[in-house]
Amino acid sequence: MADAIRLDGKVAIITGGAGGIGFATAQLMTMRGARVVIADIAAERALELAATLEGAIALPLDLEREDSITAMVADTIAQCGRLDILVNNAALLGPDIAQNDGNVEYMATALWDRTYATNVRGTMIACRAALPHLAAEGGNIVNTVSNLALQGHLIQAAYSSSKAAIIQMTRSIAASHGKAGVRCNAVAPGMTVTPALLEAFPPPLRQCVEDETLRDQLGGPEDIAEAIAFLSSPAARNITGQVLVSDGGCSSHVPGIAGFKAFFEG
Repeated sequence: MADAIRLDGKVAIITGGAGGIGFATAQLMTMRGARVVIADIAAERALELAATLEGAIALPLDLEREDSITAMVADTIAQCGRLDILVNNAALLGPDIAQNDGNVEYMATALWDRTYATNVRGTMIACRAALPHLAAEGGNIVNTVSNLALQGHLIQAAYSSSKAAIIQMTRSIAASHGKAGVRCNAVAPGMTVTPALLEAFPPPLRQCVEDETLRDQLGGPEDIAEAIAFLSSPAARNITGQVLVSDGGCSSHVPGIAGFKAFFEG
């Protein structure tokens, strides 16, 4: 098992692969021997990034369109000949979305519906299209969710509940397809320092989370990539139906620990 984290000969689709966590995952998986497919709605950016990685290809992806999702999987098989890993990383999360995704009392139905259509329905269709190919190779799925799917918050009711739905989908697929040789797990990041995060959340809000983090800083895309690549690898062959939380310990302690720490050290 010395080389169990290696991904030599594997083909991996990474949705949202042109974003912070997605591209960090593509870089790491390429370094460990995989051929990656960078699938993203930002098609030109995906092409630019794929050109920097050996053997990588880029495919357009719109998670709100079923034909786009099924074409992504079909094109992967046509160009790469197989599919071993599906990383469902893409989600509806930008500055305009974050600003309007508050609590349920003020939730716009259109935003709620679009969030679920993209995050939950889109992930389901991608899994459905990939599963026959993954079963043929003994492959696996890793879904990027969020620690907010495990906790209550004042904001992001649509986003967090959609990610909670994906956690249950993860368990369902693990149960239904485990005997067919397919593993399915999820990684739950906390607040992660990506360009999208820096644009969507002002410094005071980021500081609130950093104060509750048990590390000395917020995690970066490379931290989440390591968790995704591990679960995708043979080293995790006995792990399925699980949620690996990678949030710097933010969700592991009682609320307000930063305030208690300040009090006792004051």
